[in-house]
Amino acid sequence: MKWISFLILFLFRFLLVFSQDDDGPYKGKYLGKLNSYHHQVSGDVYAVDEYTLLITKFNYDGNGADTFFWAGSSNRPGPQGFIVPDEYGKTNILERYFNKDFTLTLPDNKKITDIKWFAIYDLWSQNTFGDIYIPEEFEPPTIQKISQLAGKINKLSSGGIEIVDAKTIRIPKFVFDGIAKEAYFWVGVGPQPGTKGTKLPDEYGYLDPLRAYNGHTITLELPGDLTIFNIDWFSIYDLGSKRNLGSIIIPDGLNVPPSLVKVLPHKNDLPNCLQLHKKMQVSWEIFGPQITIQLAGQVDEDEYMAFGLSGSQEKSQMLGSDVAVAYISEYRGFATDYNITALTPCVKVLGQYKGVCKDEIVGGQDNNQMHTAVREHGINIITYRRTLISADNGDQEFPTEGSTYIIWALGRLDKNKEPTFHDMYPKADIKIELNSKEPISTCYAFTTINTELQEPWEKGQIFDRSIRTFYATLGPSGGKRAYQGITGQTATSLAWYINGLLIPELWMRRGLTYAFKVRGGNNPHSAEYYHPLIITDEPHGGFDRLSDEAQARVRVLAGVEYSRRGRPRPTAAGPLCLAKHKQDQDRRLDDDFPTFKKFNRSLEHTCEEGEPATLEITPNTTWPDIVYYNSFTQANMGWKIHIVDSYYRSVSNQNVRPNVWFVIPIIIYMFVKQLL
Repeated sequence: MKWISFLILFLFRFLLVFSQDDDGPYKGKYLGKLNSYHHQVSGDVYAVDEYTLLITKFNYDGNGADTFFWAGSSNRPGPQGFIVPDEYGKTNILERYFNKDFTLTLPDNKKITDIKWFAIYDLWSQNTFGDIYIPEEFEPPTIQKISQLAGKINKLSSGGIEIVDAKTIRIPKFVFDGIAKEAYFWVGVGPQPGTKGTKLPDEYGYLDPLRAYNGHTITLELPGDLTIFNIDWFSIYDLGSKRNLGSIIIPDGLNVPPSLVKVLPHKNDLPNCLQLHKKMQVSWEIFGPQITIQLAGQVDEDEYMAFGLSGSQEKSQMLGSDVAVAYISEYRGFATDYNITALTPCVKVLGQYKGVCKDEIVGGQDNNQMHTAVREHGINIITYRRTLISADNGDQEFPTEGSTYIIWALGRLDKNKEPTFHDMYPKADIKIELNSKEPISTCYAFTTINTELQEPWEKGQIFDRSIRTFYATLGPSGGKRAYQGITGQTATSLAWYINGLLIPELWMRRGLTYAFKVRGGNNPHSAEYYHPLIITDEPHGGFDRLSDEAQARVRVLAGVEYSRRGRPRPTAAGPLCLAKHKQDQDRRLDDDFPTFKKFNRSLEHTCEEGEPATLEITPNTTWPDIVYYNSFTQANMGWKIHIVDSYYRSVSNQNVRPNVWFVIPIIIYMFVKQLL
């Protein structure tokens, strides 16, 4: 009978995992216990990979005269061997160890298969205090290649899938057309894929339905405490149509290295929990007229979590949404009530605030009641309450019947602890039933993140004494390698493109006159696309957002005039010229572009009719050596201008020149529009 065979398979799996993992997480291939002869040496030895040994529960009293970790290829431990550096990579005489776990890497690229024994050996007395022998024909853990993916329904294929370690699956040359209702990376137990399984985050940690892939090599991490030893299959599964689009069987007993990823302890205190991203989850409970919400996120100390109800009843939409922005500042937690009336930081438009604004600023009130806030293991855990139905017109009702759409985001806080443009957010619709009969539970433990820091794109520079005119347009600020990486500042969604370069540093000589041809938008009714150009002595911009006191501390060098009442007005607002992502382009993948040039080629450019605004400047001796071009209405959209007395660098040092190929299409575009 099928159920008997499945039970036998399950018991075999259990015994296999138990034998590998009977004392905690999988550690590698077990070699055995150290043979103890002197000085209380003891411990267990595992092979992590071809070059690395893991020693657990290691003890040694430290009383040897000239004692080292020692290995060799002779028949037994003796002087014919070599020192194995300690856990710090040092070859010092061993000191006392008490119940310690650590890894040792064999020197000079030697492999475990090159040695016959590993010992704790004293060179002065030529005594072995403890040892272990490597079995003949020993096979250390290594990356295991298994079968390929192939699908008949969708365009689906891959190279030979690699099991990198106990928690990591690498899919070379992955091809998928993305045409499915709800396709996910999917794993589970049993003879074949089905609806009962676990959703794997994609290579960026998202749980959205899969996008199209065109021959990319991607790496996936099994979530929570899941390992390769407790799954039977890996699949591309369409939950919408309940079809397996392509799958592979995971062989039993794979001899793979243990994962370096650590599972971080975290307990959900509320009955419902939804995993939103690998780095974020939301829990909740409705009791009486209130809802208690707990946000848990693997964020940096200067980052926020945002969660709330969608601005649309038909999809997940940020515009018009009602959200809480949660973060921890020092030891105090915040879950501030925000309304999103435009996809931009909060600005004043003709006397009214629009954008991502606190309820208190737009005439409402903060109805979120802070409960608890704690940061542990790099995870912010913030719990707050609010009433299901609020008297504030800006607040939405949390429904107790049926489903509702939600939104979430992760991003950085600016210097004023305000949310800036989000780095992570969903592209798919997320619909949940807040008061379901059965508790919702899709959450799993967080894990350590081993992300490599990506180098910022090469910064643009315009250092050319013959250039006196600069064309200022708008475009995306890019990912962490773009505006954020170049300036070290938080970013909004847009940034200045000067002569086709993203926020280049400019060089100008005192006494010469320069002109900016500005196309940053001239409609003051638009919260998103009204960006007059200004030049000041501080790096952030957004002069119009500052208080009177803060404005008084800023020296405005160009782009602003004052009314009779002393109110600042911009002077360089021109028709909008905008570079933007194409309709099918996912801006969350901006960091995948190796250079700004390739990123810029992926954008499409549009310009409104009309002549650009002109901002003329003549730097003089009163100007600081460094000033900044920015937006009058928004902070952090521009960068530096170097003011020099003379051009002292040679032409050979001008490694970045203006991108005239960007300016020419704009000129042709405007010329053709005039003819039509």
